Amino acid sequence: MKELQHYDKAAHNFYSNQGALNLPVTSWDLFSKYFQKTCDDLSDLVILKTLSEQQVWENKFPFEKEIRQKNHVIVVTDSKLNIVHATKNIFDMNGYTPNEILGKKPKIFQGSQTNKQTTALISEAVKNEHPFETIILNYRKDGSTYNCWIKGVPIRNKKGKVVNFIAFEREVA
Repeated sequence: MKELQHYDKAAHNFYSNQGALNLPVTSWDLFSKYFQKTCDDLSDLVILKTLSEQQVWENKFPFEKEIRQKNHVIVVTDSKLNIVHATKNIFDMNGYTPNEILGKKPKIFQGSQTNKQTTALISEAVKNEHPFETIILNYRKDGSTYNCWIKGVPIRNKKGKVVNFIAFEREVA
């Protein structure tokens, strides 16, 4: 029983440093899907925090709320729209792993049935460095389609220069 006390203390210290308010294990099944999702979420939170610090983002985003409470996918691009990070939960939405899309443009998710007016609206907002919110028909890796709600925001550094774009996404009916 003493080993569990040490584990509990170590786990508490680790997760409190990651911004988790409680131990994510809801049972003694340490290999549960929930536990793996929690680990993936915490990993994404660390990466997003590091990215925001490296790029000296002007605004702070509620990443934990977006990922852990709203279960949003987060995609970050550089200023030229090359994907630099996608949260691991993107796989559940469209079948792509984050590593498969790094360096690619978000157009990878579009296809022949994607509405050209919607893509024009997004392109115009990005060109003018304005935020946008819309629903677009996207394509999964297997070629099937889904409606994707996207809230995109330009990210400026402390000097006011756009250094990244961030998109909060989820599949909608």
